[in-house]
Amino acid sequence: MAAADRPGDPGADGTPADETEPDARFTFANERTFLAWQRTALAFVVAGLAIVQLLPPFPGVPWGRHAIGVPLIALGAVIAASGYRQWARSQRAMRRSEPLPTSVLPQVLAVTITGMAIVAAVVLLLSAILGH
Repeated sequence: MAAADRPGDPGADGTPADETEPDARFTFANERTFLAWQRTALAFVVAGLAIVQLLPPFPGVPWGRHAIGVPLIALGAVIAASGYRQWARSQRAMRRSEPLPTSVLPQVLAVTITGMAIVAAVVLLLSAILGH
């Protein structure tokens, strides 16, 4: 058996023998999805920084800006890393003609945004109560 004929061994183009180059349209679509996740991550990081650095302090709740902004920055980091992992997993699945993996990112976003909305509401209510 030639080296390129063994499963997992690289072929002439450097890809493992059990993988094939997917249609470029699918590769580009996967890349666009990855870039959309990166833009979303960047938006969360920038929003968190803006809240912490530019928003005036909440009267009576000096920690309020950090309670809202820091988790958004952390979520941005998680989305950026998870977006790359999802891109790599999808690319590998397409090369192997396997079903595309499911992503937990939509669920993570939905739960986190809901939680942050609750935190923001609590901070605003505490500020209204303690600030007067």
